[in-house]
Amino acid sequence: MTLSFHLSFAHTAPRQLRVVFYSSAVAAGRAQVQQEPSAETTEGTDISINCSHPNKKNTDFIYWYRQFPGQSPSFLVSALKDSKELPDPPGWLRVAADGRSSALWLARPRRGDAAVYYCALRD
Repeated sequence: MTLSFHLSFAHTAPRQLRVVFYSSAVAAGRAQVQQEPSAETTEGTDISINCSHPNKKNTDFIYWYRQFPGQSPSFLVSALKDSKELPDPPGWLRVAADGRSSALWLARPRRGDAAVYYCALRD
């Protein structure tokens, strides 16, 4: 089960960039991940990418991956519960107390962070 977010930058004003996350959900079997259709921020402004997984079992881990154009996805962070620091790009993975949702928080995203971000569940 994966969920993808595409992070792109577009010029909106001199010295200002807009970050847009496009998302799409994939559902299979018992697992299902859901998300908001999009979110925006400016370059250097923190953003939280939310992932809803209402059917997550207590033993399911939440994984996040990032894929740059023309490359394979690369692992960012995983957690079963609580929070975990994300070194590159800087941020945090926060899992809700009930485990039904998580958020990948990116601190000060830059143009080099433009990629597709995947949320996945796995036991």
